[in-house]
Amino acid sequence: MSRLRIAEIFGPTIQGEGALIGEPTVFIRAGGCDYRCSWCDSLHAVESAFRETWTPLEPEQVWVKVRDLSGGVPLTISISGGNPAIQDFGPVIAMGKRDGYRFACETQGSVARVWFGDLDMLVLSPKPPSSDQVVDWDAFDACVQAGQTAKQTVIKIVIFDDADYRWAQEAAARYPNLPLYLQPGNPEVDPDVPVAAQDVADRLLWLVNKVTADRWFRPRVLPQLHVMLWGNLRGV
Repeated sequence: MSRLRIAEIFGPTIQGEGALIGEPTVFIRAGGCDYRCSWCDSLHAVESAFRETWTPLEPEQVWVKVRDLSGGVPLTISISGGNPAIQDFGPVIAMGKRDGYRFACETQGSVARVWFGDLDMLVLSPKPPSSDQVVDWDAFDACVQAGQTAKQTVIKIVIFDDADYRWAQEAAARYPNLPLYLQPGNPEVDPDVPVAAQDVADRLLWLVNKVTADRWFRPRVLPQLHVMLWGNLRGV
């Protein structure tokens, strides 16, 4: 088995966003990404400048750390990044499944993996125009296909402005059968800069007002709960 580049493993805490918001979770954050979003809030897991802070671990070592953090109590493990799909987390998932744990993974949908089908929750998060990235929809389709045997596959889109909102409507129309989650983007990515609670609330209200005014009743609009509670602090 090849070693995995790990930016951090932390928890248990709660899942702060998306379909599993509030779920008790241990996080495995992979190091490395094939995107460079303009508003990325996890640069320590993306930029090569941080590569020396990433720890190369065998899958068994990753799993020992997760079990230690959770006290051996089966709960949800979230694999994120960066883009975790550029690495093979299949062995970690297999170990955890044998111990009764549940697995979620969030990825932008640029690289399909066979192990997507072993997940309890596959979160595909295509990046809107404000990210300065361009979605390869053929690659995204391959990710949807790879996740067909996952217990659930959902789409989550971050919205910063009107252009992102219109793009999200068009993107969501490509996949009418997948549950859809929207969340307002967080423009402040510096972990040392406090996030104003009112700003978080205002951006959430703006998005809620958009979908209700348009009578677009398909998406669930959710906040980034972890930002509301801890700002941009890492490891929570």
